[in-house]
Amino acid sequence: MAETTLTAAPLRSPLAPAADRFAAATRTSGGAIRLAELPFLTQLNVRLDAKGAAAEAVGLALDLQLPLQPNTVVRAGELTALWLGPDEWLLVAPPGSAADLESRVREAAGDELVSVIDVSAQRTTLLVTGPSARDLLAHGCALDLHPRAFGAGRCAQTTLGRTQVVLVARGEPRAGFWVLVRSSFAGYLAEWLLDAATEYV
Repeated sequence: MAETTLTAAPLRSPLAPAADRFAAATRTSGGAIRLAELPFLTQLNVRLDAKGAAAEAVGLALDLQLPLQPNTVVRAGELTALWLGPDEWLLVAPPGSAADLESRVREAAGDELVSVIDVSAQRTTLLVTGPSARDLLAHGCALDLHPRAFGAGRCAQTTLGRTQVVLVARGEPRAGFWVLVRSSFAGYLAEWLLDAATEYV
């Protein structure tokens, strides 16, 4: 009987084919726009009672208080928590940390009701930075992206170029934005961004 060995295929991000074009757009814009993919970030969807004991316990276990204000972001080290709803958060962390994070959340919640789902493979993350990043995103987003309305520490579920995304304003103006997009729409959104960026080349 023939012996078969199964080997895992190497991970390939949804936007790997666009990497060279992102780099070219960054060069030709003279740094006005920088586009890049942040592949394979850990993304955990967490649902629990924000007013229950589990919320505080989970915050302590993660060394990060879950944000309770709508559309806000809390960061601690390499971990970021996004408010998605009154009882829903998205934890974003470095690649490969899903199992550890999930274990910490479940252990901290104890007997309290909690849902923890690894959605890392569902989305990829685009980084959009540069002095013209806000203007670029404003071409396809109905949100008011002025720093007074959507400054550092803000997030929103919205549409960009008719694609559903989670948009995150990073910690400082030069840090730009994260655009979390479903993997199946990532190619379309990359094309839209590259086309919109031609204004800055």
